[in-house]
Amino acid sequence: MIAIAGPPGTGKSTVSDALCAKLNETDREATVLPMDGFHLDNRLLDQRDLRHRKGAPETFDVDGFCALIERVSNGKEVIYPVFDRNRDIAIAGAGFVASDTEFVIVEGNYLLFDQPSWITLPQFWSYSVWISTSKQELTNRLLARWLAEGLSKEQALKKVRQNDLANADLVLSNRLPADLEL
Repeated sequence: MIAIAGPPGTGKSTVSDALCAKLNETDREATVLPMDGFHLDNRLLDQRDLRHRKGAPETFDVDGFCALIERVSNGKEVIYPVFDRNRDIAIAGAGFVASDTEFVIVEGNYLLFDQPSWITLPQFWSYSVWISTSKQELTNRLLARWLAEGLSKEQALKKVRQNDLANADLVLSNRLPADLEL
């Protein structure tokens, strides 16, 4: 199991997908398992007054994610939820990892996060990668992401400044070491 971690907007999905494709091209069995499917539903976030912080550690089902990672590490076949960014929802049962998958590339913000519950994850990683990106580049990428999702420039800037960069600062100040830093 390979962990690809870093703040939001660093390119974790891009790197994970490229690595997976390269492994599969060499006749190795690889798949990507994104952490984002474990976002709590917006209804739960609204009940907890957390929707404005979506993407923060407390807005994920960390225990469910950790249980799934343990099952994968034990060679179990797993079906997992996938996050649909366009619809802003997790879709249950949309992803699959076969029990004989040789490389499972797990990508997410909090895979090397030094906080309760999350800190149990590194024991499962065979190898971990941290992706570093400058704050300005993160800002540019995140702003482009939200503009592409249809937010106005003002809404996108607010989301980036009040949520995404706060999550980036949190993960940066509480990160564990990785085997490789890009």
